[in-house]
Amino acid sequence: MKNSHSSHAVEELCAAGAELYERALREGHVHSDDAEKAPCLVDLGMLHPNVENLSVLEPVAPVVALHRLLRTSEERIADERRREARLTMVFEPLMRIDGRQAAATDAPAIRVLSGTKRINQSITEAMRDASREILSIQTNAGHTGDRHAVSEVIALARDQAFLDRGGRIRVLYQHTLRHSLTVLSRYEQLRGDVEARSLDELTDRLFAIDGKVAFLPANKDGTLALEVHHPALVGYFVTTFERFWRLATPMYPVAVQRPSLNGVTPRQQAIAGLLVEGHTDAVIAERLGLNVRTARVHIAKLAETLGSESRAQLGYLIGRSGILDDSQQ
Repeated sequence: MKNSHSSHAVEELCAAGAELYERALREGHVHSDDAEKAPCLVDLGMLHPNVENLSVLEPVAPVVALHRLLRTSEERIADERRREARLTMVFEPLMRIDGRQAAATDAPAIRVLSGTKRINQSITEAMRDASREILSIQTNAGHTGDRHAVSEVIALARDQAFLDRGGRIRVLYQHTLRHSLTVLSRYEQLRGDVEARSLDELTDRLFAIDGKVAFLPANKDGTLALEVHHPALVGYFVTTFERFWRLATPMYPVAVQRPSLNGVTPRQQAIAGLLVEGHTDAVIAERLGLNVRTARVHIAKLAETLGSESRAQLGYLIGRSGILDDSQQ
């Protein structure tokens, strides 16, 4: 059977490792086979082979293990301090250069962030001193993979810390995510002033903090982002969010159900509006956060409801039905 043990630091000692080390201290030794479930003890120097019998592992005294690990930590800190000293030596002559072209006291109005880790770090730093309100537009959810799982854990922790300081969080989603278990379970884990609404169409993702800084994607896969500090731009993003917010339908903590009109669902009304504008199925699907197959199912149901036998006739019947006039009120 493959060992499922994952690497960790000593301060995050796994349950299997803690249990085995305690047994080794009580009994004076353990068999090497027992350590296969917790190889961390050997890696961290907390168990070592007996000189006369290599199949037996003996525990290192806790005080000795602690002293050794603290010394390693002190050496790491010393290395970091030496690195800081070297960095200071490198930048000291540069800081003496006339800074008319690059003022040292002024942060750049727009900064490009590369990589998920760097983006998360910058958002976390921006949120540390925030206490009023976070505005967020999310156009997708339910990502899979380690990278997104780690990002979600980080986001939950910093959101809760912000809420604990008395802040407020408002989030906009597309209607396709109104019933997403991933989205709803996320908010059930948070305690504080959190509200979410949804719209058929939204701009790309946005994250605005206290009306002072905003983050938005700079490429399709989200590995590049812009950190914006310019007051005029951040103000524009906040105003755009507020206008979307007034048009949106509440989904959390209380969900409001959008009514159908003459048998036409709200989703079909949104599709109808894009159909009469002449968009293809692929464009409609992309703008509404659907896959093409789902969009075509909705289009077929809309045609059936309105009694249409062709695409051209469907556009005419949509205009005559009045459903778009009602959806725009």
